Amino acid sequence: MIFFKKKPKLLKVGTPAPAFSVKDHEGNRVSLSDFQGQRVLIYFYPKADTPGCTIETKGFCAKRADLGEGLAILGVSFDDAAANKAFAEKYDVNFPLLCDTSRAMGIAYGAATRADAEYPERVTYVIDRDGVVEYAEKVTDIEAHIHAAAAHLMDDA
Repeated sequence: MIFFKKKPKLLKVGTPAPAFSVKDHEGNRVSLSDFQGQRVLIYFYPKADTPGCTIETKGFCAKRADLGEGLAILGVSFDDAAANKAFAEKYDVNFPLLCDTSRAMGIAYGAATRADAEYPERVTYVIDRDGVVEYAEKVTDIEAHIHAAAAHLMDDA
């Protein structure tokens, strides 16, 4: 008998982004409503301080200045605050890393299908100023994805 793992589905562009309220690596509660009137790039990464996640996070840190002040960037993993804090400090991360330890945000955003998922899928969204998904990507090539997300943000600013 063959069992297939259910794959998460990306949110559709043009749909409202799910509300969330999650603590970041500093222990601050962060909610989507905190960014009302602002664009938000949300990217899910599997595990803090692993090679691919480090490339992705450092890439968004490097692009942040180019993307303008009106954009918030949020990295999200299932890691606890201590792991994300160590990761943020090691690489001077200049935005919040959210600690979705319940997996509720990951499930709502199509990065996971179950609350017992070990890691989220690598997905990225841009939420517009009205809280609507304007960009959604299932990441297969980390470096290309950083450039594609940044290009989308600069083209549609």
